Amino acid sequence: MRERSKRNTRNELKKMERMEESVREIRGRIVDIHKKEIYEGEVRIREGKIERIIRKKVREKCFILPGFVDAHVHIESSMLTPENFAEAVISHGTVAVVADPHEIANVLGKEGVEYMVEKAKRSELYIRYGVPSCVPATEFETAGARLDADEIEELFRKYPEMHLAEMMNFPGVIRGEENVWKKIETARRYGRKVDGHAPGLRGVELEKYVEAGIETDHECSTLEEAEEKIRMGMKILIREGSAAKNFEALHPLIEKHPDEVMFCTDDIHPDDLMQGHIDRIVRMALGKGHDLWKVLRAAGYNAVKYYGLDIGMLREGDPADMLVVEDLRKMNVQEVYRRGKKVERKGRAKGTGTEAQPNRFKVRIPDEEEIKVRNGQRRKIRVIVAEDGSLVTGEWITEPRIRGEEIVTDTERDILKLVVLERYRGESRPAVGWIRGFGMKKGALAGTVAHDSHNIIVVGTSDREIIKAIRILSEEKGALVAIEEGKETVLPLPVAGLMSNQRGEEVADRYAELNRHAVEMGTRMRAPFMTLSFMALLVIPELKMSDKGLFDVKKFRFTEIFAE
Repeated sequence: MRERSKRNTRNELKKMERMEESVREIRGRIVDIHKKEIYEGEVRIREGKIERIIRKKVREKCFILPGFVDAHVHIESSMLTPENFAEAVISHGTVAVVADPHEIANVLGKEGVEYMVEKAKRSELYIRYGVPSCVPATEFETAGARLDADEIEELFRKYPEMHLAEMMNFPGVIRGEENVWKKIETARRYGRKVDGHAPGLRGVELEKYVEAGIETDHECSTLEEAEEKIRMGMKILIREGSAAKNFEALHPLIEKHPDEVMFCTDDIHPDDLMQGHIDRIVRMALGKGHDLWKVLRAAGYNAVKYYGLDIGMLREGDPADMLVVEDLRKMNVQEVYRRGKKVERKGRAKGTGTEAQPNRFKVRIPDEEEIKVRNGQRRKIRVIVAEDGSLVTGEWITEPRIRGEEIVTDTERDILKLVVLERYRGESRPAVGWIRGFGMKKGALAGTVAHDSHNIIVVGTSDREIIKAIRILSEEKGALVAIEEGKETVLPLPVAGLMSNQRGEEVADRYAELNRHAVEMGTRMRAPFMTLSFMALLVIPELKMSDKGLFDVKKFRFTEIFAE
């Protein structure tokens, strides 16, 4: 009896200790985005929720505010697994993201989506996934998998919180393509939201797109385009990623339409992620003189409200998801809380280095003869014109440099060879074209990150180096590589050929090394690998290259590399 009594006493003491640990008090200047005021006080947290917010004099001079939300991101573009991505963004005050696992779905299908969901469970970050709507994005490229309406419905059943992620095939929506509409109708039947992707869409075609029930867009590049979409009832995501940067064009929306905008990064590479996330966009907005309350709504509240995210907004009864910052202008994050628990922002992520990596990789390495382009009787060629910081490309028709009967690269005029090769069947011949904008004087840049089907993509100054780069990618079963005579820089991406199994700082360092090597080779681009990855994206105008050939996005069909 005495031993049982002792055990009961010990159990009661442990229970009391747990109860004490579940109660937390955080003091400072409370930033109340609902009442639009800042006051001194104390946030009392019990069992992960805000029990009370008390106005009182406190010594602490810090600011307590709701956490940030990225309203649209492809985690795979960070080249980090979900748990390592979470470690990186939490350090910048992001407590939630709305993610589209579109990239890994194009490689692995439903298996890839489920992989991302399971990995997300290892982190403190709240990750709301959508079901990718366009796998493959178009029928004009070779992807590793398909997600049709039946597979989308299976994922809706398994994950009740999922919505239908960005409908990139806007021409299919407008033309009423059966397979596209079946996916939208499936989302409607399950009561799920449908995200949009409609670059440059205006007028009657935009009306048709919106009538389909698509309510968001993150592809606006002009203020006029964004305002037209808002008038039609859409929410606009102001994007500031590594390649696509629309903040400068769209930031006036924060003042004019504060309830209709959200912040997102869409695609952000690891070196940029180490420098900032949504906090960086917040600083940019405040630096433009925008109202603090409107900025904070765009940085979190609007996304929480629109998507119904289970994230607290610093109200009594809410989950205790919040930040502590030293200065509201600098947004220098000191502490992050999720469900009342102080999140350790460094060193807690669990890598995947000892696990089997999901992948799908089968490449037939071509020889140099297969990527030569003969001139024949044609005099002019179509050249893709790439711009740093933009997903949109142009078209340049020009006379090529010819050696004998062969068209060759022309580094003086910045006309380099672009090669795309499918990596799932190991059967196809490479597609070959020309591109301007990279400015390289030597070597080749290559990767297995090539939106949206993620085939091998290479830009280079010589056929020999292009083929060597393809061989390295094959040996690694996924990587980014910069190569020139006597020097190779490689970032292995063993997870689906898209992500590293290393932590954020390590990946960022190697990625920065790749970019430095690219600069040594003569590129003028700030983010050459990010820009290269979008040269196969057939849903962004104007001219792109798939593994099947040169593609005119405006006409939505293949075109010849020869112009006349």
